[in-house]
Amino acid sequence: MLTDKQKESFHTNGYLVVEDVFDQETILEPVRKEYENLLDELVDGWISEGKIAASIKKEDFYTKLMHCYEAGCDWFQPMDISLPGDEISENTPMHFGPAVFKLLTADRLLDIVEDLIGPEITSNPIQHVRLKPPAKRLHHDEVRPHIGNTAWHQDRGVAHDEADATDMVTVWCAVNDATVSNGCLQVIPKKTEQSLLPHCPQRQTTIADGFLEQSNAIPLPVKSGGILILHPLTPHASLDNMTDKFRWSFDIRFNKTGQPTGRSHFPEFIARSKADPGQVLTDWKAWKKSWEEARKKLSMQSHIPIHRWASDAPFCA
Repeated sequence: MLTDKQKESFHTNGYLVVEDVFDQETILEPVRKEYENLLDELVDGWISEGKIAASIKKEDFYTKLMHCYEAGCDWFQPMDISLPGDEISENTPMHFGPAVFKLLTADRLLDIVEDLIGPEITSNPIQHVRLKPPAKRLHHDEVRPHIGNTAWHQDRGVAHDEADATDMVTVWCAVNDATVSNGCLQVIPKKTEQSLLPHCPQRQTTIADGFLEQSNAIPLPVKSGGILILHPLTPHASLDNMTDKFRWSFDIRFNKTGQPTGRSHFPEFIARSKADPGQVLTDWKAWKKSWEEARKKLSMQSHIPIHRWASDAPFCA
C-alpha cells in the first residue's frame, strides 16, 4: 500500500519510485531462470544453423546474450512480452511464460496500482522486456529503444488516441539494479496541467524539438525488485548504459478496466477486480493463448501501426 504522501507525490509530479516490490526468491529468480532456459533454446537453434559457436553454451546468461547480439542473432523479439510494431507473421516469436505472468500479477504490485487507479485493473498490452547491452558494444546502426537508449517521450504518445482519456499507469520494473551509470530512466516532472506534446517518428517516436527543457531532467535509480511508476503524460527517457554489464527491466502498464488500452488489436486481461473477481485471469496459459490467437489474426490482415505520429505531422517536417 502507498502512503498518502506517496500518492500525493505521484499525482503532483507524475512519477514515484517504490523499492522492494518484488521478492527476489519467489518473483525475480523464477523470471531469471525462465529467461535463461529460453536463451538456451535459442542458442541451440543458432548453433545448429551455424550462426554461433557451440562453445558459447558454457557461458553465463549475460555473456551468451552479448555473443548472440554481436553475432547478429536477434534475441529481443523472441524474449519480448509483446508482438512487434512492424509486420506480424504466424511465426513471429514472442515470450509468455509463468514466471513473467506471476510478476505482472503480483499482489504487492497490484496493491500499489489499485492505490492509484482503483480496484478494477486491466493488464494493458503495451509491455516490453528491456535487456540493455553496454552502449559501447551496440551496433553502430542500432535504433531499437528496447536495446539502446530510449528517447524522450510520453507514454500516452506511443498509444493510439482512443486511450487519451484512459486512467493508466506505467510500471517500470527493475530486475537488476538500475543506476545512472547503466542507463536508468530520467524524467521531467509532470506539469500541473500537462498536455500531450507533439511527437515525431525520428530514430524512435520522440517528443518534437523545442517542446522540452531537458536540463530539468531527474535521473531515477531503482534497485532490483523496485519499480518506477509513471503517469502517461510524464516525459521520460533513459540514459546510456555506460557500464560493461546489461541493464534488465520490464516496462508494463495497467489501466482501469473497461477503458481503451491504446492498442486494441493486442490482448488485454483483467488482473484484479473487486466488482467481479471471477473475471480475473489466473492461468498463464490462457494469457499466452490470447497472444497466439492475436498473432494469427493479425498475420492475415493489413498491418496496424502502433504509433499515431507520421513524418508529415505538424512540428515534424
